[in-house]
Amino acid sequence: MKTVRRYDIDWLRVIAIALLLIYHIAIVFQPWAMFVGFVRSENALEGLWIPMTMLNVWRIPILFFVSGMGLFFAMRKRNWKQLIGERSQRILVPFLFGIIAISPLHMYLFQAFYKQPLTYYPHTGHLWFLGNIFAYVLIFLPVFLVLKHHGARLKKLLEKLMGTAVGPLTVSLFFVLEAIWVKPQIYSLYAETWHGFFLGALAFFFGYLFVYIGGPFWTTLKKWKWAYLAIATALYALRYIEYAMEAPGYLMALESSCWIFGIFGLAFQYLNKPSRLLAYLSKAAYPVYIIHMFVLYLGAWLILPLDIHPFLQFIAITVFTFITCFILYEFLIRRIAVLRPLFGLRLEKRAKEKPLQGHPTAKEAI
Repeated sequence: MKTVRRYDIDWLRVIAIALLLIYHIAIVFQPWAMFVGFVRSENALEGLWIPMTMLNVWRIPILFFVSGMGLFFAMRKRNWKQLIGERSQRILVPFLFGIIAISPLHMYLFQAFYKQPLTYYPHTGHLWFLGNIFAYVLIFLPVFLVLKHHGARLKKLLEKLMGTAVGPLTVSLFFVLEAIWVKPQIYSLYAETWHGFFLGALAFFFGYLFVYIGGPFWTTLKKWKWAYLAIATALYALRYIEYAMEAPGYLMALESSCWIFGIFGLAFQYLNKPSRLLAYLSKAAYPVYIIHMFVLYLGAWLILPLDIHPFLQFIAITVFTFITCFILYEFLIRRIAVLRPLFGLRLEKRAKEKPLQGHPTAKEAI
């Protein structure tokens, strides 16, 4: 089967992780930061939270959608044994390594910042996301294998349903029902909660289905993207004006889905093209996600004591976090072979030198 790269999906992963970093940095400047385990600035920037509340209903769900899409592409070239082995190397190994070696680093920085006794215990921290993803792979793999080999009739039905503007909105009903069933007190509290687990499972499952369905679904999103974004904007305005940012879960579920459908439509239309920048960033995004929290805490530890305006501190921590993460990726993680699998990167295979060989092999080109 010919492999077709979806560059828009790669871009969405990169953009979502970049927004995740900015979101986490914004938490540092909220009065309640310490209560969720973040270093806190003495000078709050509560105005930052207005745009962040727009992000927080879709920033994590869209990553679960994209992860489900990634599994679809991974399954096209692998049987189930190969797939579990590959996902174990790419997800489970970094997850376990992160619990032991990465998450405790920002715990130490948190304790040092508040002059607390230094203690150590393995914990998932921000890497809970990887644990969820690996669980979803194991849970849904039998279903996806059935769809792969025996799902032609269902695919035709889904193509017909998703060929209309209402089709994608029917998916929102599952997320609405999840919110009604679980009743999360805070909709955007995904980490290590049943709400986050079930919502992530739905997003992962439908992410796979969206690329499984193919053209009709993406054509619909491209055509109706502005309508979905208009609905999302209206629901966000309602949430901001009437509900002090925390609307009933069913409304936030619908808002989240509409943001995501609109963003998918925009990306499919404008970002589905290759670039050298994307080739680099798509490989860097995963390691940057893994290390960003302790780099962020280090930046806060160094910059918050400075006598400058808090907004300048926010900018400085943001710049420090991005630059330091990419320096660590470029000069350590990417170049030291033993570190690559610990951060979800494949080991680079050295091609045998052939003097006249100037073009990539078919395998390398895929």
